[in-house]
Formats: sequence, C-alpha cells, structure tokens
Amino acid sequence: MPITGQASGKRDLDDKEALVSEHKQKEKGNFRRSSAIFNVVNSIIGSGIIGLPYSMRQAGLPLGILLLLWVSYVTDFSLVLLIKGGALSGTDSYQSLVHKTFGFSGYLLLSSLQFLYPFIAMISYNIITGDTLGKVFQRIPGVDPDNFFISRHFIIGLSTLVFSFPLCLYRDIAKLGKASLISAVLTAVILIFVIIRVFTLGPYISRTEDAWVFAKHNAIQAIGIMSFAFICHHNSFLVYSSLEEPTVAKWSQVIHVSMVISVFTSVLFATSGYLTFTGYTQGDLFENYCINDDLINFGRFCYGITVILTYPIECFVTREVIANVFFGGNLSKISHVMVTTLIIIIVTLVSLLVDCFGIVLEFNGVLCAAPLVFIIPSACYLKLSEERWIHPDKIMSSVMLLNGVVVMIVGFVMAVLQPQDCSHGQEMPYCLSTNSSSFNISSFHQTTAQPPVLNISTF
Repeated sequence: MPITGQASGKRDLDDKEALVSEHKQKEKGNFRRSSAIFNVVNSIIGSGIIGLPYSMRQAGLPLGILLLLWVSYVTDFSLVLLIKGGALSGTDSYQSLVHKTFGFSGYLLLSSLQFLYPFIAMISYNIITGDTLGKVFQRIPGVDPDNFFISRHFIIGLSTLVFSFPLCLYRDIAKLGKASLISAVLTAVILIFVIIRVFTLGPYISRTEDAWVFAKHNAIQAIGIMSFAFICHHNSFLVYSSLEEPTVAKWSQVIHVSMVISVFTSVLFATSGYLTFTGYTQGDLFENYCINDDLINFGRFCYGITVILTYPIECFVTREVIANVFFGGNLSKISHVMVTTLIIIIVTLVSLLVDCFGIVLEFNGVLCAAPLVFIIPSACYLKLSEERWIHPDKIMSSVMLLNGVVVMIVGFVMAVLQPQDCSHGQEMPYCLSTNSSSFNISSFHQTTAQPPVLNISTF
C-alpha cells in the first residue's frame, strides 16, 4: 500500500512538473511571438513613416491613401509568400532561397539589394537623429544654436557610440523585442502630437492650390516611398527563426497582426501630416514644424529615440549578408565585433556627408525596396510552386511582379528627372524664431498665395 501511495505521489509530481513545463513553454512561445510582432512593426514603422505625408503630396491625398492600403496588402502577402517559398525550397534565409531558385547570379543580386537597403536605411536613421535631436537641443535655455555639441555631426557620432553600437553587438534579434516595444510606444506618442497639430497648426497655414487633387503624376515615386516604409523582407527570415517552433501558420498570424497595427498607424500619420501642411510637406515631416514648437520638439525627441532603437535591426541584416557571402554564414566572436564595427563606421561617415533625408528615402524605395517587396518574392514563388497558373497565389504573384518592375523603372527615371526639394534643416517660411505663449499670426491672409508666418510655442 505505501508503495502504491509513493507511486501515486510520484505520478502527481510528474504531472505537475509536466503542466508547469508546458505552461512555461507556452509563455515562452507567446513571448517569442510578441517579440516577433514588435520587431516587425518596429522595422516597418522606422524612418520611412516620417516620409509618408510627403507621399500623399506626390500622389494626391485620395489616391495616396488607396496606394498605401495596396502597398500594405502586397507587403502582407509577399511576406507570407517569402516564407512559403522557403518551405518549398527547404531554405531558411532570403539569400539561400534565391540561390536555390535562380542560382549564384540571383544570389549575388539579392545579396547586393539586401545589403544596400538596410545599409541606406541606417544612413537615413542617422540623418533623422542628427536633424531631429539637433533642433530639440537648440531649445535648451542658454544654448547657442551654433554650439558644436548640438550639431548634427556630434549628435550622430554620440548616439552611434553610446546607443546604437552596443545594441548592434547583440547576436540574437529576439533580444531587441523590448527595445522594439519601447519604440512602438514612442511612435504612438508622436502620432498623437502630429494629430494635435492638424487642429492647432493646420488652420493657420494656407492650403496650396493642388491640395485636394485626387491624383498626381508623381504617384509612382509615392509608391517607392511607401515601399521603403513597409519593407521588412530583408529581416523576415531572422524574425521568423526567432519564433518558438516556427511554422507558416504562426508566421502568417504574426504578419497579419503586425500589418494591421502598421497600416493603421501609417494612414493616420500620413493623412495628419499632409492635412497640416498640404503642398509644403517635406520628405522629413519634422522639417515642416517650427523650431520653437515645444510639443513637436518633444515629438522630435521621441522619434530620435525610436530611430536609434530601430537602427540595430537593420545592422543585423547587413551583418548577416556579409556573414553569408564572405564567412559561410558563421561569424566568430571577434569577426562579429569587427564586421559590426566596420559597418557602423562606414554608415556614420556617409551620414555625416548627406543631409537630405527625402532623396535617400526615394532612391532606396525604388531601387531596393521595390525589388525586395514586389519582384523577388513573386519570382521565387512562381518558379517554385507547382500550382496551376490560375491559382490565386500565382495570379497575385504575377500582378506583384509586374507592379514592381513598373515602380522600379518609372520611379527611378522620375526621381532623376524630378528630384524632390529639401529644406536642408532650414526653417520653413511660415516660422519665426521668436517665442510666444500661443499661436500669434504675424501676417496671414487666407487668400494669399504666400504661406503665413507664425510664432509658435506649445501651450
């Protein structure tokens, strides 16, 4: 009888341990999935979101919103398609998928694009950090605007050394989940500030003549900017592999949730920014706001932090490409540090020489983002899938491929022939450097063709 009791007690203990283990495993799986969602959202809502209001200016607001919804749907579809392609080919990275599908030449092309996109994105992050935080620090009482310690060069160097570089040294992308969560929260705060300024600043800025046109001829360039904003294909396999027991079904759930969050945020941000400034909207929306607008200055600070926290995700991808091409996919601890350091040094040097975010955004969108989002995932799936050509996935893939070719070629030609204007950090003509306790209009006539001049501070 005692033996039976001992056996029964042992079974109960084993059952409890099994339940605890199963519960912990489930918690771990949920945490991994949440981290994956935050990493995908953070990768999408990075520096690109700040240029979405400008895409509305290029395409026309109504058409711009429709294009933004289309790009978000295509992105969702292509991200799932990419992992399906990996499953069909038995590969676990974007590079190996293309290598197996199109051989070494395809592998080299994809590696170049997959390196260039995040590399240029890192440059754009540094440009934003220098421009936004520089304007924030100018508002500190007693600080000379010409002080070297608030210059964009010093800020880029300091933020890279103190924040970006240590985060980039991580080897597991899942460890960036908390940083991505912080970034997502700060983005929500920024969105609230931008919406507030639609109602408190927008009425004082005269609308341009073409403000409410349904469609404009620069719509193709707008798609390039939107593609830049939504792309996260270059790190999709990294995030996919961070899931607990990754499957296509789990990945689809992660992508659908991430895309709903991202498109909701993006549409709100794009429309709010454009409604405030219409035809005056810059490639970097924060360049439109006056330097003495302290509410937006806090938003600038939040966005600077957001960009700093997004930077390491792109560094992970550039490093992985180098590791796959030159080191057989594996980096020793010393090589890991050396490659990371080299990437960051080159990015920092280039970003110190370039100060127009919009140009970087546009060319990266049409030359790198369009192939990575539209063309390559579709081409891989079309070649690997044995489904009939009338299958919905194949029809959609064909449409995406054609769409990507048009955006890439036409977008590049238009970007060269019609380069966008850039404020280069200068105040917009409706701003004055003096402070006041509310919006004081120095000269404003709703019917004039000239923008109003405002003295602005927060209230």
